[in-house]
Amino acid sequence: MPYAELLSRRVRTPDRVIRYGPHPEQVVDVLAGGGRGVVILVHGGFWRAEYDRLHTRPMADALAADGYTVCSVEYRRIGHEGGGYPGTFDDVAAAVATILAEVPVRGPVVLTGHSAGGHLALWHGCAGGRISGVVALAALSDVGRTVADGLGGGAGAALLGGRTGLLPLVDTMSLPWRNEGRLVLVHGAKDRVVPVEMSRDYAARNPAARLVELPDVGHFKLIDPLSRAWPAVRAAIDGDVVRA
Repeated sequence: MPYAELLSRRVRTPDRVIRYGPHPEQVVDVLAGGGRGVVILVHGGFWRAEYDRLHTRPMADALAADGYTVCSVEYRRIGHEGGGYPGTFDDVAAAVATILAEVPVRGPVVLTGHSAGGHLALWHGCAGGRISGVVALAALSDVGRTVADGLGGGAGAALLGGRTGLLPLVDTMSLPWRNEGRLVLVHGAKDRVVPVEMSRDYAARNPAARLVELPDVGHFKLIDPLSRAWPAVRAAIDGDVVRA
């Protein structure tokens, strides 16, 4: 299974761990790179506690080896005290603010998220802020559809604590885009976890977005630096860094 394989890879130990709150999950792993810029990486897993940042460490390693300083964000998730709305969202905002304040920035800052992390990256972009670009990988950009279709075993409803009235606050499909940096969506056409239609629909509604759709690519290939999808992911990140 691709997820399990990512967990089995040998990875580099973080150079630094930043705490941005008292909860054990309120941490950021920092891998020092060169001067290509900073990548803030937000992992996915349907916002659930059983999925953490460890499965994105191979991706973080690869980016750091290529000269980026990579900041891997952990956050309270469904199943943690304070997880879901609003804690999950508060954590991402606090983590990004802490990174910008404490990590030396040489070059632009790109916020990259995968799956549920892609949704959180888009959500942060909708709030504006000092981010040079957002790269959303197989993002759960339509929380309303996530709820309606019961994706992730009802993860959307769990994120909201069953309060569908909160959708206007968290659903990036309807939130206005306020970030002035570039926005790139990357999605595999054969994704069986997050439908590619989510990125297609989001790109159709947001004129700031550029969609890169990859044929014959599934969900986890986007965060696997050994996959054939990786060059397209790197190009999206590099493009934001170079032309932001």
